[in-house]
Amino acid sequence: MDLSVTLKGQTHDLTLKNPVLTASGTFGYGLEFASYGDLASLGGLVAKGLSLLPRQGNATPRIVETTAGMLNAVGLQNDGVEVFCQDKLPRLPWQETAVIANIYAGSVEEFAELAARLNAEEGVAALEVNVSCPNVKEGGVLFGQDPALAAQVTAAVRRAAPGKHVMVKLSPNVTDIALMARSVEDAGADSISCINTLLGMSVDLNSRKPSLANVVGGLSGPAIKPVALRCVWQVARAVNIPVVGIGGIVTAEDALEFLLVGARAVQVGTGNFMRPDCAFALAEELPALCEKLGIEDLGAYCGSLDLD
Repeated sequence: MDLSVTLKGQTHDLTLKNPVLTASGTFGYGLEFASYGDLASLGGLVAKGLSLLPRQGNATPRIVETTAGMLNAVGLQNDGVEVFCQDKLPRLPWQETAVIANIYAGSVEEFAELAARLNAEEGVAALEVNVSCPNVKEGGVLFGQDPALAAQVTAAVRRAAPGKHVMVKLSPNVTDIALMARSVEDAGADSISCINTLLGMSVDLNSRKPSLANVVGGLSGPAIKPVALRCVWQVARAVNIPVVGIGGIVTAEDALEFLLVGARAVQVGTGNFMRPDCAFALAEELPALCEKLGIEDLGAYCGSLDLD
């Protein structure tokens, strides 16, 4: 069965050999998981978030297990965009599968600078813009919680990276995610990925302290899947650009549920912590499950949820 997917963007399309991608921040730079499966067998690799300069991240502890998921406050630790371009990217199978660079910054100008740098890299097929970070120039308000700010970032990245597919990753920590989706679509996004983590907290009764050094963190894993499904369904109905579903996807069945409500592809995140071969296994199992369920055309299946 042909599982190839094309995310048809407003400016650039993104073709994937199958709809299974990895989620940023859960798969390292991709190289760390090469011993668990063939990286080229995946539809795409989304590298961990990149900043202009190296970043150490938050103090530890910064990951804690929760019921059906985990909380993380890693703080976007990474080696910086130059190390990624010079050392990591050349060793990834970018000629065989799509490599997507996730970017984050503290200002619109920094987002544009990052996008321009990555636009020059042939091995980068697309940019995923993480708007769930604070705008340091506007007092710390999150880009992804303000439609106007999210649109500004999207437009700046679009202008700075004219040669790349631009995907914007939305936060669920908003009142109206469909409104956010329309704002970034209007600003030039080629696709939307959702959702990022839900804001959560854990405490230790024995020490009477927060479980995370950062106090709060992002909740991910199977626990957030119903929220993620709802968000993907709402966003897919609100925009005309493709949607990539994220949130609690650990099985082929999970993936097909997201495609059913309107996603064109999915990202596996916390599942990679649960079992390092999760994304590889999902991609391998998907064709047989489609055959079992009588799905002959994946494109026609996407968004075919029966509401009657």
